[in-house]
Amino acid sequence: MTTFTIGETDFLLDGRPHQVISGTLHYFRIHPEHWADRIRTAKAMGLNTIETYVAWNAHESVQGEWDATGANDLGRFLDLIAAEGLHAIVRPGPYICAEWHNGGLPVWLTSTPGIGIRRSEPQFVAAVSQYLRRVYEIVAPRQIDRGGNVVLVQIENEYGAYGSDKEYLRELVRVTKDAGITVPLTTVDQPMPWMLEAGSLPELHLTGSFGSRSEERLTTLREHQPTGPLMCSEFWDGWFDWWGSIHHTTDPAASAHDLDVLLAAGASVNIYMVHGGTNFGTTNGANDKGRFDPIVTSYDYDAPIDESGHPTAKFHAFREVIARYAPVEGEVPAERPSAPALEVALTGEGEWLPAAAEAAITDAPASFEQLGHLGALVRYDVDLPAFDDAAGILVFGEVRDLAWVEVDGVPVGRLSRSLHERALAIPAGAHLTVLVEDQGRVNYADRLGEAKGLIGDVTIDGQPLTGWTSTPIEVTAIAAARSGSDSGVVGRSALRGSFSLDAPADLFLDTAAWGKGYAFVNGFFLGRYWRTVPQNTMYVPAPVTRAGANEIVVLELEQVLEPVARFVAAPSLGPLEE
Repeated sequence: MTTFTIGETDFLLDGRPHQVISGTLHYFRIHPEHWADRIRTAKAMGLNTIETYVAWNAHESVQGEWDATGANDLGRFLDLIAAEGLHAIVRPGPYICAEWHNGGLPVWLTSTPGIGIRRSEPQFVAAVSQYLRRVYEIVAPRQIDRGGNVVLVQIENEYGAYGSDKEYLRELVRVTKDAGITVPLTTVDQPMPWMLEAGSLPELHLTGSFGSRSEERLTTLREHQPTGPLMCSEFWDGWFDWWGSIHHTTDPAASAHDLDVLLAAGASVNIYMVHGGTNFGTTNGANDKGRFDPIVTSYDYDAPIDESGHPTAKFHAFREVIARYAPVEGEVPAERPSAPALEVALTGEGEWLPAAAEAAITDAPASFEQLGHLGALVRYDVDLPAFDDAAGILVFGEVRDLAWVEVDGVPVGRLSRSLHERALAIPAGAHLTVLVEDQGRVNYADRLGEAKGLIGDVTIDGQPLTGWTSTPIEVTAIAAARSGSDSGVVGRSALRGSFSLDAPADLFLDTAAWGKGYAFVNGFFLGRYWRTVPQNTMYVPAPVTRAGANEIVVLELEQVLEPVARFVAAPSLGPLEE
């Protein structure tokens, strides 16, 4: 029986010192037909281990409907890692952050009345316990001491930055051990004394998360983990992007230097990310530190393996460093070839927004949560009173997150949460329609699980507006339908086009000619696009394409400049910091 344990100074593999050299791959951000390729490429950089979070809301978006198949087949992902001769680290949370919507927690959970998030509150603990048992049904038989490849399991995630409920952590440990997890259990926090103290327990092995000043951070970590191996289990080698900012990058030489310092010190490491992948659909998270900043569709992360799975300069710099400390095996893939470049005419099908539903009328607009809606859009309708003047001042308590306002079907303005906008002068009319987009759920701190939609009172010239109809919009269903009309591409519109390929191929869809919306290829939901910086292209994985005829569908929310889809030879993720 192979064992993986913690010694006085090192991890021990069958009793011999072992340095973990790992990298993060999120199976839920990679097309499943690309899992094996990304794992194999990561191995060629010199890794001996692959780490992944488990995204609870990917597996159980609807309460009680657990899914571990297809794109959620964690067991298959772990088995593919094993097939390459690599170990695995599993971090099931339940909270993962990861710039993933709601930090990985299901919306049904965080919107439960009276629930206490990430603490020893009975409703939360009961749901988390059931979730963890389901994950461990997959993980436990794949542990290294049972002939599998899983060597470490993490308890919670950067908990010291959020709370210090030791009873909560002890309950997670109890559930984990009762479910048959026997490999070492770890925690991770930034190497700040108060975080390290708050986020762990004496029986758990502390690790750090940082991307620079490695020697200094290891010293702090050793003060709080006096024995056993030192490990940076999130070595930040890049960063994520959000709409309205730059494309973040880090210098390959500088990152490689910090990696060298870690490995030279004998520390183990997990590179976050070795390959970032993509926030397909509407799975992106959001930041909010006084300004709401939704994460872009690409999660390239300036990682050593780029969004489409190819080595970068950082890959080669890291491989050179790793080769000084461990055997490096596997063939390095060639640099990314040029993708097929083609131009596709799009046919406009006109307005695609469904009419207001014949639903119950409520005094106030219903939130996404009250509607049980997991999609990105809700339409709100209300009749307007007569104004004393030609225009009235419409005021919302809060817009979460972007709202398009119409009076009698005519657009009159847009309100952005990011810009703290919540008031608009509107003309007199009979009917108000407000289309609200959830741009991404905040993935950390106290805003986890916040309600989406029109929040609070809505007034016109200080008088409450009541009698609302709230209509959930399913963009995936709309993209799959055909209107049969051809009414142009003015304003909000559905666009379709067809194109032919000689063989399935990775593609890069240039979105510069469009405003804001959603794109699909052969029914696969690529994600969100937006004319604002930084992201200019969307990644189309080869497995969603096919030889022969292919279809692209675009659901535009604002206005296209040209009714054309351009596929370009290489990605463009936006301007860099000067």
